[in-house]
Amino acid sequence: MQFLYNIAAILVVILIIPVFMIRSVREKGFVERIRQSLGIFPEHALDKVAKKHCIWVHAASVGEIVATSPLIKEFHKEFPQTPILVSVVTTSGYEMANRIIKDADAIIYFPLDLPFLAGRVLRRIHPRVFLPVETELWPNFLKTARQMHIPVMMVNGRISDRSVKQYKYLNSLLTDMIGTVTKFAMQSDIDADYIMRLGAPPELVTVTGNTKFDQTYTDVSPEEKTAIIHEMGLENAEGILLAGSTHRGEEDFVLKAFKALREKHDKAKLVIAPRELLRTQEVIHLCKRAGFTVTTRTKQQEKGPQDADIVILDTIGELGKVYSVGDVVYVGGSLITHGGHNILEPAAHGKAIIVGHYMFNFKDTHALFKKREACITVNNAQELANEVVNLFDDEAYRQRLEKETLAIVGENKGASRKSAIILRETLEEYESRPENRQRARSTQKINNFQTYFIDLVHNKEVDGIAENTLTAILYVFSKIYALLVDIKLWGYRQGIFSRKKLDCFVISLGNVTVGGTGKTPTAQRLASDIRDMGYKVVILNRGYRAKWHGKVGIVSDGQRLHMTAADAGDEAFMLAKHLPKVPVLIGADRSVTGQYAIENFGAEVAILDDGFQHWQLERDMDILLVDAVNVFGNGYMLPRGTLREPISHISRADVCLLTKVDQAAEGSREYIRDTVHRYNDGAQIVESIHEPRRFIPLADWYVDIAGEGVDVNQMRGRKIMAVSAIGNPASFEQTLSDLGVIIIESLRYPDHHDYSMLEMSDILRQAENMGAEAIVITEKDAVKIPMEVVHAGSTVPVYVICVEVNFQAGKDEFKALLAERLAEKLGQPQK
Repeated sequence: MQFLYNIAAILVVILIIPVFMIRSVREKGFVERIRQSLGIFPEHALDKVAKKHCIWVHAASVGEIVATSPLIKEFHKEFPQTPILVSVVTTSGYEMANRIIKDADAIIYFPLDLPFLAGRVLRRIHPRVFLPVETELWPNFLKTARQMHIPVMMVNGRISDRSVKQYKYLNSLLTDMIGTVTKFAMQSDIDADYIMRLGAPPELVTVTGNTKFDQTYTDVSPEEKTAIIHEMGLENAEGILLAGSTHRGEEDFVLKAFKALREKHDKAKLVIAPRELLRTQEVIHLCKRAGFTVTTRTKQQEKGPQDADIVILDTIGELGKVYSVGDVVYVGGSLITHGGHNILEPAAHGKAIIVGHYMFNFKDTHALFKKREACITVNNAQELANEVVNLFDDEAYRQRLEKETLAIVGENKGASRKSAIILRETLEEYESRPENRQRARSTQKINNFQTYFIDLVHNKEVDGIAENTLTAILYVFSKIYALLVDIKLWGYRQGIFSRKKLDCFVISLGNVTVGGTGKTPTAQRLASDIRDMGYKVVILNRGYRAKWHGKVGIVSDGQRLHMTAADAGDEAFMLAKHLPKVPVLIGADRSVTGQYAIENFGAEVAILDDGFQHWQLERDMDILLVDAVNVFGNGYMLPRGTLREPISHISRADVCLLTKVDQAAEGSREYIRDTVHRYNDGAQIVESIHEPRRFIPLADWYVDIAGEGVDVNQMRGRKIMAVSAIGNPASFEQTLSDLGVIIIESLRYPDHHDYSMLEMSDILRQAENMGAEAIVITEKDAVKIPMEVVHAGSTVPVYVICVEVNFQAGKDEFKALLAERLAEKLGQPQK
């Protein structure tokens, strides 16, 4: 049966390729959906979840995402140390998930259930548990889950009459899928009975209720409701009829009802939210043909509120909140044989609800509301028109319905919490098995190999046949990479590749090595100095490992933070937190973020943080950072070494800044100066040090980064554990040693590593067992440590060391050069 399923799946994909091509042109985001469905994910999309023992929750589309939202909140509370991955099938579901689910560490499209493809993606992520929402069962994916001993728990499970009949034809395939599921957490007794009919063992089935009762993303304050009414041009309405999730054929029924309503209530308005946004123009045509004026939500967003009889809601993810403005709500898909849509979103707002008699997809919810006389069921267009008019005429009747819907919602909350508790129990039972302990050991081997590989790349010389063979292969690739870099730079210099220009003074700040030179504190110091000179300065960061994706991301507007560290990436967040009156923006294309900064913040100076290789944008000054401790890495290009481009490219720099010179070995500074002069005799050379300012308790750092903390001298002689995930941990440890602390243990993690609560618990336990008086981390680590560590109750305090860059030799010449270049292009600053 599995073989026949695979043949059918492949044939279906081949046959619908023309449809995919058409949808790629018509639908925004469809190309990205197909890429990810084929297992091609954006760079860094899986960094926080792949091989991190994550909880993987899969929801097909918008409806399932609504059910998933409260589940994710409860899972995050119950498992604060475990990353969470959410996957979807549709573009609307993807947009909805990004809009309402804030506690997920990654959101992706689910892979097509083709042989090899689904399994490859599952092996790449290797989750702790897989949780399909409602009835998302995929044979190939579940087959791999069985082979990998990954537990599967169905959450908010729902089975319709039609599904029961269809699934029975799958025979052995159904048996395999049902047999893979470890636990079935179903919405209702009806759903529990259906899943047992399909073969689920009764002892594995439990009823939790519907998690959609717990959703809060649609909550609307009085101010928000007023804003929605204004934005949609509904301020003059004397009553609003709202038809949500309508299908082809239903709009005619709704328009007939609206026409009857307008005969008695001539200032009533209608909002229609078609289930398929591609039908927007079709619905507009129907409204005009019926004699009404009509506008759309997107048109109002572009041109401002418009007073029309009907507003078409043609946006994704807003219906849940827009339900709040309706006085009477018709939920679509129910006067045709689709089977209805969920009535819980309008019910959460306490609305008077009308549905058609085709509600078999939501039989239990409909039965509950119907039994309590909390919704009205109609059989045809005439009955719909009669009930709409009746509800608008009889306010007391309408208010009784509204009160009852709110009562039902309040009485049925708690399904998400129950699901989280059941998941905890399921995992505790599963993870006590021998095969799971073996899996944990395998994961540790992978982590050990990653550390081994990083150490190998950083070494100048290696011993052993295996190591020499591996480095030889990497060396060949590094030569190819160096050639490609030279060709690309030559193309920019020759004008083959075009460069964009910003109407402001642009400074690039970067290095020719990977990490560890102190770009972030240097960018902070440079920005504050230019700000104090009287120029309006912004920092443009690429947003490395940021959860946020888009063209322009505002981390800070100079007055307050707009993103978390997870959204912005640790470097951009640190800059924003340290720099009042300096906007910090993220985005891959610095010409776009720079133009935005000019137009919206009046930027006169733009600093490209880590921008030495951002050749597509013209610069007025290039500042190259060279680490005086780890001079030019190990001399090899990526991937054999740590050089991003050949050392000869120093020739592009206007200024070479030697960082951490106070920690440099004897002769290092002279070697760097000689190397710079060999390739760039005209570059100005400046030296700097990273000076520790204070040790701030982690709890205080979260609240106020500018707190007083502990004077650096007070830590002298204390036994500490140094923990870091930065480009150059040796420099951090040297700074601590220079302050007179005693490092009894040093734990190093890969650069930009995200600490899990489990890891931090182990670190705290180690520190306590070793007799450490404190754990010291960097600010870059602080933004990656779970907030729960603050409340962990450890006897060993965690301190964040705060440093600032101070320019040394050459600082006066550099200041004069910078002031001269700025004045030459911008004139003297406005005081």
